[in-house]
Amino acid sequence: MDHWSLGQTSPSMGAHLLASSSCRATYVPAPGKQCKHAGQSVRLCLQRPLPIRILTVGKKRSAGVQLIVDEYIEKLKHYCPVVDVRVKSNPRNARDVRAQIDHEDMAVMDLIKSSEWVVMLDERGLDVGSEQIASIIADAGNSGALSITFCIGGPYGHGRQLRERANASIKLSSLVLNHEIALVVLAEQLYRAWTILKGQKYHHN
Repeated sequence: MDHWSLGQTSPSMGAHLLASSSCRATYVPAPGKQCKHAGQSVRLCLQRPLPIRILTVGKKRSAGVQLIVDEYIEKLKHYCPVVDVRVKSNPRNARDVRAQIDHEDMAVMDLIKSSEWVVMLDERGLDVGSEQIASIIADAGNSGALSITFCIGGPYGHGRQLRERANASIKLSSLVLNHEIALVVLAEQLYRAWTILKGQKYHHN
């Protein structure tokens, strides 16, 4: 799975990613927000259901993986619109790794809109928990962005354009995850994040 780097956060966004010299980051809510801090529930911050896109670079998925992802997407649709998009790995059949990354990067960037918030999954990104993912969704929803896209890279990682465009970079695990496993984990965590935002019981099961 891709090696993630810290993305750029627009000043208008409700969330802030504070980078240290070692490129590690800490997620905190915008000034005046309570979210998960001070004993307040994250769900108090959510103002509107932000449409979610899951954008994955990879080959055709196994039937088992697709079945699980579809199950969580159907659950997510009870809370917000969700679209699952797969970009073909190595779309131009490049022989050079660098060229493959660049081609995948261009294919992904063609799908990214200026009005959406982009979260890049990267093993060097911010190590987040479920409540932090919920906070990111809540703050993005309150920021004015029209949608939020979570990007999972191909076998050699994300390209330069997406790294520069991303508003945030997070990791799901300290382990290096196969992109299909990462997709399953992400889908489950997005559903879990919404149960946190709604104060429902699934998060504690």
